[in-house]
Amino acid sequence: MKKNSFPFLSVAVLSVIALVSCGGTANNAKPLIFFNRQPSDPTTSAVDMDTMNFSDKTYYVGFDAAAGGDVQGKMITDFLKTKTKAELDKNGDGTLGYVLCIGDAAHNDSKARTLGIRKALGTAKDDSTAADDKKDGSVNVKDGTLVVKELAAKVMTGADGSTWNADAAKDATTAWVSKLGAGIDMFVSNNDGMAEGCLSNPSFPNVPIFGYDANADAVADIGTGKMTGTVSQNVDAQAAGTLQMIRNICDGLTGEDVYKKGFTENDQYGNKISASMAYISSTKAVLASNTAVTAANYTNYTSGSRDTGIAQLTSSAKTLKVWIDLYNASDNFLSSSYKPALEYYAGKMNINLSFTLGDGSSENSVSDYFVNLDNFDAFAVNMVKTNSGSLYTGKII
Repeated sequence: MKKNSFPFLSVAVLSVIALVSCGGTANNAKPLIFFNRQPSDPTTSAVDMDTMNFSDKTYYVGFDAAAGGDVQGKMITDFLKTKTKAELDKNGDGTLGYVLCIGDAAHNDSKARTLGIRKALGTAKDDSTAADDKKDGSVNVKDGTLVVKELAAKVMTGADGSTWNADAAKDATTAWVSKLGAGIDMFVSNNDGMAEGCLSNPSFPNVPIFGYDANADAVADIGTGKMTGTVSQNVDAQAAGTLQMIRNICDGLTGEDVYKKGFTENDQYGNKISASMAYISSTKAVLASNTAVTAANYTNYTSGSRDTGIAQLTSSAKTLKVWIDLYNASDNFLSSSYKPALEYYAGKMNINLSFTLGDGSSENSVSDYFVNLDNFDAFAVNMVKTNSGSLYTGKII
């Protein structure tokens, strides 16, 4: 992948209004919101509380990763219950064989999805999410029970080192079909981008395929029957929530009001995010709920729909300038779903966003541009590596 040649992309959502500083002149007194990639240990998955406790204005906004894995697993087993053995076990070997695209072995969200899938299908071994660590399971189908085998799993890392890589999934599909052939009865992916990579391979077999993220192309493919299901992590709620936290703190809100106003009750401008979002005090995290997206409800998730709960233009509020990054400019979910949502809600909240776009593999592609912090009122960080929190807090003085 070509390295990022456009480190800053300014989005002037409202203009000709003087910028007003938030939280005083000290950068460590300004909001620091981590989003999408929770500061955590890649080995143990423990949340990095040193980073989260950097200040009383440091929070994480994301979605309930563990619950999301469970939602994806249940979506798959609910689908299998509607099919007979003959419909699922195409080669008649008495098993349901599936292959698994893993996004990032060190990412909490990827781990949660892998574990949710394996638990639902009975293939989880000691709750491990390692690619080669699983066991045979079983699942109920319309006319009985099928043995389930995870035939193969692979962490989809691109040639450039980027994770959650769709091209790597496309290549893996060729290898899997060549080796396993008709033994593959189902594809499961940690995200839609990799699922779409599998689908783009000419050798992809006509079998059920499940993704995660509810990207526009995945939702469209569910409508045409190419994809079986995905999970919405409520990207609009996350994007609006990230900016709502900044808006609240910069408006002088403190305590519970920071994560209640605009979330569970109207803010002073009359806005409230429609999706359910829960505050987890132990990790200083605001998490959006997850929902399964299938042929039965995909029309509710078509592109272009926005949260009508964020309807009032906060033009009476002081304009804020926010440093924000996306860890991977080529990531389909971030570029086609998250970024447009951020831009839309920034316009509603009178926030100017200055984007840095990373390359997905090198932390420096983001952190090198975490500079000139005096020019910003708040910081929204989407790290390349989940254990890089101290790199950013160390730059804030």
